[in-house]
Order: sequence, then structure tokens, then C-alpha cells
Amino acid sequence: MMKTRENNDFLESTLPDITDWSSINWNKTKKYVDKLQKRIYHAESLNNSRKVRDLQRMLVNSKAALLVSIERVTKINKGKCTPGIDGFRVLTNDERAELFDNMKNMNINLHKLKPANRKYIRKKNGKFRSLGIPVIMDRIYQEIVRLALEPQVEVNFEPTSYGFRRGRGCHDAASRIMSNIRGGKWEWVFEGDFRSCFDSLSHSFILKQIKGFPLYSLVEKFLKAGYVDNNVFHETKEGTPQGGLLSPLLANIALHGMEKTLKIDYARRKQKNGNIYYNTLGKYRMVRYADDFVIFAQSKEDIEAIYDILNPYLEDRCLELAKEKTRITHILEGFDFLGFNFRRYKTYDGFIHLNKPSKDSIRSFKSKVAELCEQLHGNNVDELVGKLNSLIRGTANYWKPTAAKRIFAKMDDYIWHKINRFLKKLHPHKGGKWIKKTYFPHYNDGKHKCNWILTGPKDNNPLIKMAWTQCCQVDFFIFR
Repeated sequence: MMKTRENNDFLESTLPDITDWSSINWNKTKKYVDKLQKRIYHAESLNNSRKVRDLQRMLVNSKAALLVSIERVTKINKGKCTPGIDGFRVLTNDERAELFDNMKNMNINLHKLKPANRKYIRKKNGKFRSLGIPVIMDRIYQEIVRLALEPQVEVNFEPTSYGFRRGRGCHDAASRIMSNIRGGKWEWVFEGDFRSCFDSLSHSFILKQIKGFPLYSLVEKFLKAGYVDNNVFHETKEGTPQGGLLSPLLANIALHGMEKTLKIDYARRKQKNGNIYYNTLGKYRMVRYADDFVIFAQSKEDIEAIYDILNPYLEDRCLELAKEKTRITHILEGFDFLGFNFRRYKTYDGFIHLNKPSKDSIRSFKSKVAELCEQLHGNNVDELVGKLNSLIRGTANYWKPTAAKRIFAKMDDYIWHKINRFLKKLHPHKGGKWIKKTYFPHYNDGKHKCNWILTGPKDNNPLIKMAWTQCCQVDFFIFR
């Protein structure tokens, strides 16, 4: 048992000798790391920079942070099975324990980084997005840096920033947008997108924002580590490569400051019951999710001025706007953001503001359904039901806060036609009655009754309907 003393407070790291990875008390280990992060956040909120640095050093040198980082990098994160340029992977608990034993006495400040492995993935528009995959050990140290740096910078991050932040997500950003447009005043919209944001961000600007951070030199090494593409080494003089665990945080650090550029401010107010709330002040409102953002104004003149207002912000960060994705629209035309469409609809008795799944998001879902049915042709129905259920459940939950009731019904119709075609191709010599008897038994779960629910004959697992998910908004007009 190891104890650390700081300002007469004892913090227990609860680190047994690693003989069996599964025997580690993860609850206590993660609680220790979380407690240190909260103390860093609190010290930064009090502008106690010396205590912030001391706590950060304590965290990055703790065995608990190393354990948590190894667990996340090699077991929890999506890219856990993807190797870097050395081809090294850690897939078992024995390998994780061995890696911990090798790293526990290393000095993180003396770590020598290896270049990232450049990979490409296709985007919706047909172009490719580059990913930089660091080696396992580099990823672990990036995670340790993130654990120490994130609580410090979170104190000052803008409330209108939602991407890659703990406890915030796409639905929170969508809710903020709806609160802006619902009143009817903020009707002009600036849809913004940075061109190759992650590949273009200024290293010097990022490093300037974290000056004084105990692992400043290691962050600089991460930024300048370079990458290997097709067995050829390339230097990185700018940008934070996507694929690194630290890159989203560094991008948020760099992109912070748009509210100040737009002169958005907040006034603290106290209600009679003692509750505290904040009024937003200024000519603009904004919402940013990573490198995508929207800005709202009350007049066309104010929204057109955004191009000039953002120039200093862009120049400092070595960024430019993507002309093909940046445009000015009116709320009556609507705009897409994070897979949602936001629009004001004119009715006989006034206006209504609705948030619906965007056309691109609907097309993407249909494409995934069709692709699954095509890929699994010739396989058993149980496998198809399992994979479709996962896709339907995830998409329905993402669209749930919108006015998507009619869209849910349309998607169910689309899925029905696809599975009907799948079954006919699977059993070309069987008639409709046989298919109905084999795959569509009477379904009754107490909430829903139906005679046409596809059910896997082996696992008896039914295909869920998207319409069973209750939407939070209605998709017909309710007058304000």
C-alpha cells in the first residue's frame, strides 16, 4: 500500500504488486485518479498555479495514472487492437501486467517518441481523412498527459463548446441551438467549418496556451513526432494528428477563444429563491462542437460581419474557413449540424421551430441497413437481427430528442422491404407462407403486439422497430 502526502492530506493510491491484472481494485484506483483531477480543477479555479503544478506532477508520476491509462488504451478505447509502426499490440491481461512492470519505473519526461503510423479513412463526401496511430507506449503517455492537463483547462473552456468534453455531447449542443432559435430573435445563421483543422493548427499557439505545464516538453515532442506514410517519414510542423488520444484536447485548447472574439459575455444573476443563473450578453450567440460551429445573429448585417471579425482568430491559429462548407442562411431555410436539421416552419397561426434528423443522416442510416443486408447475404437470420438491432437502437436513441416520429415509421418501412428481400434471396424456393411461419411468429411483449416482427429461429431474438422509441419532440405543428 502506497501513501502520498501533500499539505497534510493523505491520498491512498491502493496499488498492489501486479501479479494478476484482474485482481486490481479498479474502483479505488480510478477514484484516486479522479480525486486528484478534481483537486487540480479546484486549484485552477482559485488561480493557485503552484498547487496546480504540484498536483499535476503527483498525478503523472503516480502508478494509479499509469494503470488507468494502460487499461483505457489497451482494453477500453476503440483503437485498442490497432498497432503503431512497431506492430506491437497488448491484448491480454498478462501482457498488460507485463507492460505495467516495464513502464512503472520509467521517467515520463525522458520518454522518446516514435512517429505515428498514417492511415486513411473515407469520409461521406468521398474524400479521405488522415489518422495518425501512435505506438502503444506513446498512447499511454498521451493518456497520462490528458489526465493531468484536462482538469486545468476545463476551468476556462467556453460553455458553448461541446466536442470532446466529459459530460457534454451532441444532444447538449442541439439543445443549446434550440434554446437560441426558439425565441425567434436569432434568425440569421453562420455555418462555419475549418479547413483541415487538425492538420493545420499552429504548434506555437498551442504550446503558448499550456506554458508552465509540467510535461510541456513532452507535449511539444508529441506535436513534432512526425508520421510514417507508405514507409516514408514525414515531419509534422503543424497540426495535431487525429488518432492520438491527446489531439482532441489540444484542438479544444487551440480553438478556445471564439466567444471572446465575438464579444460574448455573461452576467451573473441571482433569483429571489437564491438560485444563480447567467444572462448571455452581446450581438452573437454560438455553439461549437470540435471544429464545426454555428453563430447566430439578429440581423443580416451582423452575420455578414462574421467573416471579418474571425480573421484575427483564424490568423493566430493558422486556420482558414472551408468555403464549400461555410455559408450564411436564414432559420426559415434551416441548417444541418451534427446530423440534425434545425428550421423554423411557417404555419397559419405563426411559427414553430423543429429539430429533425438531417437528410444526410437519414441517407447514412439507410446505407448502413442496405450494406448490412448485403454483407450478411447467405448468413443466418439471427446474425442479421443482432446487427440490425444494434444499428436501429443506436440511431433511434441519437434521433430520440428530435421530431422524428414520422421518420421512425418511414425507416421501419425501409427496413421491412430490405429484410423481405433478404429472406426471399435466402430462400428462393420457399413461398411466402413458409417464410411467414418460420420467421414471423406472433409477437407480444406486453407493450407491442404484431404478427410481422422478424424473429431469429435459433435465438428467438426479435427485430425491434424504430417506432418503439418515444421521440421527445412532436413532428406536427404546435403553435406557440
